[in-house]
Amino acid sequence: MKHLIQHIFLSGLMLMSLFTNAQQTPAGKQTETISITGVTAHVGNGTVVNNATIVFDNGVITEVGANVSPKGKIINAEGKHVYPGFITVNSTLGLGEVDAVRASMDVNEIGSISPNIRSLIAYNAESRVVESMRPNGVLMGQIVPRGGRLTGTSSVVQFDAWNWEDAAVKVDDALHLNWPNSFSRGRWWLGEPAGYSPNKNYSSEIETFKTFLTDAKIYAKTKPAKKNLAFEAVQGLFDGSQKLFIDATSEKEIIDAVTFAKEMGIDKVVLVGAYHAYKITDFLKQHNIPVVVGRTQSTPSFEDDDYDLPYKNPKLLHDAGLLVTINPGGRMERMNTRNLPFYAGQVVGQGMDKEDALKLITSNAAKILGIDDKYGTLEVGKSATLFISEGDALDMRGNVLSHAFIDGRNISLESHHTNLYQRYSNKFNEQQD
Repeated sequence: MKHLIQHIFLSGLMLMSLFTNAQQTPAGKQTETISITGVTAHVGNGTVVNNATIVFDNGVITEVGANVSPKGKIINAEGKHVYPGFITVNSTLGLGEVDAVRASMDVNEIGSISPNIRSLIAYNAESRVVESMRPNGVLMGQIVPRGGRLTGTSSVVQFDAWNWEDAAVKVDDALHLNWPNSFSRGRWWLGEPAGYSPNKNYSSEIETFKTFLTDAKIYAKTKPAKKNLAFEAVQGLFDGSQKLFIDATSEKEIIDAVTFAKEMGIDKVVLVGAYHAYKITDFLKQHNIPVVVGRTQSTPSFEDDDYDLPYKNPKLLHDAGLLVTINPGGRMERMNTRNLPFYAGQVVGQGMDKEDALKLITSNAAKILGIDDKYGTLEVGKSATLFISEGDALDMRGNVLSHAFIDGRNISLESHHTNLYQRYSNKFNEQQD
């Protein structure tokens, strides 16, 4: 009992520490016209404008070009670079804070099929992990629930808000399905053979999805008096108002998953993970499937893979003509999402054009999420969600932000990390004196 009380007490202290230094106060609405001058503008669609001026008012870009006259408040950014805000896809940001503190985690739900679980209402806009994204230019993201097979419904948010209502950019944009593996690794602790063996439950697990979606279609036609929240949550898949993100790895799983979705009448499908998608690009092009490929700074999954496959995977898919973005999922995915620009920069080292690599986390991500009418590029009529960097934002040596804006609001770039940096820099300087 004594140890239990100590554990509860320490957990309480850790929770208190999470909220003692809350996130920076969200910025107010843009109140005057702002012009950024003398800057290199990386539009996000593959083009670059040198010595550009960008003008925005009421949160919307009104002028972009080399021969634009500045208006209103002028920010002289000569020698610097402007980028669209980076967008992360398939993230759990805001759903978990400290892995070791269970009370701060709201990532997974109980149950195998839970499409009515909505990530948006669980999103913590004051997360200090979310706050740490902004100094690297990651300003927006798709927030996805985990757990089970049909995990729930995601939403797209921006990363400077008072609460989830303020944060919402696109509500309930997609549902997420973890496709079963056709092979499973033996569990030695249960006496199973080592290595991979066929998954005996593969067909039955797929049949479970099929039965559920078939019943959901019947439910929509019959319209019973008693509501079924799970059935209602998937109706957007059939009328095209929502996309289905399917997490699948190998060629067989990918082909089975896409074929299944098409047979069920689901037209808008996005592939997630897609480790071996480069082997079946013709199939994916035939069905117009965008890909959210795994993060580049990782090691190969199988012994016979190229040693640099994770580094070059996005380029292989891009060169094949697919619409690609990068998924920061994996170990410590929430914390590591701040490295999103460097994941894209990794692909430049594999021979990808730098502006094409930028598209991976700007315009491509916006298109996959269906928000490209407002976000993802520096174009007239689109949201002034952008930032000014001292240098190359895809290189950690150049990714030093001086300003960042979300919908024209001049947001804070302070975070727990920057506070600690300043604190210990002062200590170091004092010791040097």
